[in-house]
Parts: sequence; C-alpha cells; structure tokens
Amino acid sequence: MSDSLFSKPLRGVVPPLVTPLVDDELDKKGLDRLLSRMMASGVHGLFLLGTTGEGPSLSYRLRRALVDSVTTIVAGRKPVFVGITDTSLSESIDAARCAEAAGADAVVYAPPCYFPTSQQSLADGLRQLADQSPLPVLLYDMPALTKTKFEIDTVASLLDEPNIVGLKDSSGDLEYFRQLLDLRKDRPSWTLMTGPEHLMAPSVAMGGDGGVCGGANVHPGLFAELFDAAANGAAPRVETLQKKVEILGGLYSLSEDRGVAVIQGVKAALAALGICSSELCSPYHPLPADRGQAVLEVLSEVGLIEPAANHTPSPLASTNSS
Repeated sequence: MSDSLFSKPLRGVVPPLVTPLVDDELDKKGLDRLLSRMMASGVHGLFLLGTTGEGPSLSYRLRRALVDSVTTIVAGRKPVFVGITDTSLSESIDAARCAEAAGADAVVYAPPCYFPTSQQSLADGLRQLADQSPLPVLLYDMPALTKTKFEIDTVASLLDEPNIVGLKDSSGDLEYFRQLLDLRKDRPSWTLMTGPEHLMAPSVAMGGDGGVCGGANVHPGLFAELFDAAANGAAPRVETLQKKVEILGGLYSLSEDRGVAVIQGVKAALAALGICSSELCSPYHPLPADRGQAVLEVLSEVGLIEPAANHTPSPLASTNSS
C-alpha cells in the first residue's frame, strides 16, 4: 500500500489510537475491541504511538508489541502510521525499520525534545531520517510538548525530499496551517492534517485533508461524518456535528493533570464503554474515580450511552482510580 498511498493527499480521519494497557502490559483483548470498532466506523487510517497513544512513555518492547499486533489485526485493510519520535535519531530510524517489517505504511516524526534543536539541525536530521527510513515520513508539529516547531522555512526546505510526504499540524494555529497549504502548491501530493479536533472542519474548508483526532477513539463515527460533511461543504450538518465534538471535548477538562488530561479523559470514556481499561502507562494515573459521573454525562450527551442517570458503568470503568 505504501508505494501508492501518498501519490496524492490522504484524506479523512486517522485516529491516534490509544494503547490499551493492563498492569503496564498491552491489553490484547482491549485492543481487539478497540480495533473492531474502528474498522467498522468509516475512519480512513490509524496512527499508533502518537501523543494519545502515549508513545514517548512506552518501553520499546511494548511499542513493538503494539505495532505488531495492530498490523496483524488490520491486515492491510486500512493504512497504519507509526510514531517514531525519539530523543535519539538512530532509535527513530530503527523504529522505522521495525514498522516496515511489521507491515506499517508510514512513520510519523516530531522534533526530539530535551536538548533545544536549531532549525538547521532539525532539517539535517530529517534529511537523514528520510534517506534511511524504508517507509514514507510524515512530520508532526507538536510545539506544546516538543518545545521545537517545524518553522515554515524549514518545511519549505524539505519539500524536495521525496520520502517526506506530509505533515500533521497540532499547533492549533490556523494561520500556520494556511501557510502550509500555500507551500503545498509546490508539492501537491503532500498530506496536510490537523490534530486539534475543533479545527478539523475549518481546516478542511481551507483545503486541508482531515484530522488526527484523539476523540475518534471514543466516537469514531462522529469524526468520520464530520469530515464528510466538511469535505462536501454541508455547513448546517457541520454545525450540528461540531457541537457534538465540542461536547465530547468536555472529557479533556475533567483532570487537573494538564499534561495527560486528554489521554485520561479518552481512556476513562473507553472504560465506561467497556472497550478497554482507563489505565495509563506508569507513572501516570487514570482519571480519578470521582469524575466517572461526568464522563457518563458526556457520553450520554453525544448519544453513545443511555442517559447517565440510568446507565450502569462497565466493569472496566472500575479501574478509574487516582
């Protein structure tokens, strides 16, 4: 699939898959349930080991186990992207090779954190990665966490790298995204997607290709439908669906642990739906149990469960402890 996948922009919703865990090990039954739901939902691909997937926190062994399991289950039915961000460029290159061996279709790379990185060093490293990766590379702009941005001039300098095929923008800056769209005039095959869910529809209206939306773990059909409505210019339908996206976003403000609040909210919702546990990778904690009712209220408002007052929580939700 990889050879032809990026001959033109990939369009749609590519959920950044959570990593189901039990006692810091991969929960394969939870993963099966999660993927079964994804495959039936109309999403357009899967992104492993991103921010929502807790990629930087997982052991290399667990990362490989997740990639192997997902590619085996998906079996080529949807494209699979694998996050390979690391403080070590050589580890990122090794991860790209492992992803290719497992049958993934592309890799996704954000700037390394810890040591500040100049734009020249960032571009040089990306050229090395692009040259040595056996899979196409998408850039991942996530300055809030990496503390380093893919500046527009740096992106422009990489347009001539055939193995760099696009960018996921999680900056939350639509003006930056507009500049990326202008750059794409010189590389029309590039895929440009946004991360923030509330910006997917506006970015598609601007000419973007879709979203990598964490909430699609919880309600994949909502985001697939929103993309279709935005792509078809169905403004009244976009407005209706956007309101549901905003309600679902209430899951992300239930925790005071701002670094992982989104992941906590998503996993708590999945636990309430009986899909996987709410456990995060150590040393991070799941959403406190006293927020469970608020999770049920959000799920009820978006139509995923019966009214919260009448809903019996899944046994998986009992893992919600601080």
